[in-house]
Amino acid sequence: MTWWKRLLNSVRRIAAALLTLGAVAWVAYQLWHPGMVITDGRHDRQTNGIWLAHGWLGADSWFIEHGKQAEMPRYRDPDNVKALAEKLRRHGVTDVFPHLCPTSYKGELAPVSPMHVEAFLDAFDGFRVIPWVGGVKGVSVRMTDPAWRKTFAASIAKFMADHPRLAGVQVNVEPLPSGTPEFLLLLEEVRAAMPVGKVLSVAAYPPPTRWHPFPEIHWEESYFREVSRRCDQMVVMMYDAGQDLGKPYQHLMRDWTREVLQWSEGSRVLLGVPAYDDTGVGYHHPRVENIENALQGIHRGLGDTGLLPVYQGIAIYSEWEMTDDEWEQLRRGFLKQ
Repeated sequence: MTWWKRLLNSVRRIAAALLTLGAVAWVAYQLWHPGMVITDGRHDRQTNGIWLAHGWLGADSWFIEHGKQAEMPRYRDPDNVKALAEKLRRHGVTDVFPHLCPTSYKGELAPVSPMHVEAFLDAFDGFRVIPWVGGVKGVSVRMTDPAWRKTFAASIAKFMADHPRLAGVQVNVEPLPSGTPEFLLLLEEVRAAMPVGKVLSVAAYPPPTRWHPFPEIHWEESYFREVSRRCDQMVVMMYDAGQDLGKPYQHLMRDWTREVLQWSEGSRVLLGVPAYDDTGVGYHHPRVENIENALQGIHRGLGDTGLLPVYQGIAIYSEWEMTDDEWEQLRRGFLKQ
């Protein structure tokens, strides 16, 4: 046999082996079911959350500053506010997080329209209205500055006093590396300034994973527990994980669901699910990170852990990105009917 025939045979054997391995891997992937489809509503406690847009509470100056004057009627019309409340009520939402970021350089909360805050609270009677405050670490949020922290806490206390029907606030700082000590101080100071009985919620980060090695947006167990000890609610942002395939994302959601529920030190946990379309960025692929895949992973994780007492439900990011199809996916794949 000539040398070139021997080489050809070797190439054929290698190609056959690679094809066999590829076929085995494909079959294994098809048989792998990291998520779970559940349609009977068993995991819905009807105490879910959702993030809302700035316009519902924000001052008129916000619309002018951002060139959104044409959108004011959508947010200011009482019928629209009531319609939103009814829609969310039908979908098992009890906690709403209207956007009020960023804070000022000094630590003051973003300005609101007091009249429209009260109108919103009228329409959302029976909900817990927990405005979402904070901003970008090192820009609008300067936690290392004691004066900034003091002003931030005092601004929250005044906001609560001006609108006592507010249920609390949610603190969101992005990014926020695991182990940041100033954030723990901030939570302690906010807690001390808030009226008794108000909810201190945190937009929390998911556990580390080898599939997304960015420590500034993942929290180690020890730090997750420290934050949990200082607040009433952890709303975990379980997205922006840069996953390219649906099943690995379902698996990640399963793991994160189990971990964050087991790591809570008694604070209630909402599992954040993505409903937005940030196309063209490396950290989020909407065809993968979406409500359908997220819910399947969460269902599998809850099937593993059971409904622990700290489990409150899911939180949708965000209302202003939700489509009719996504509301239908939520109804079919999670809600009690």
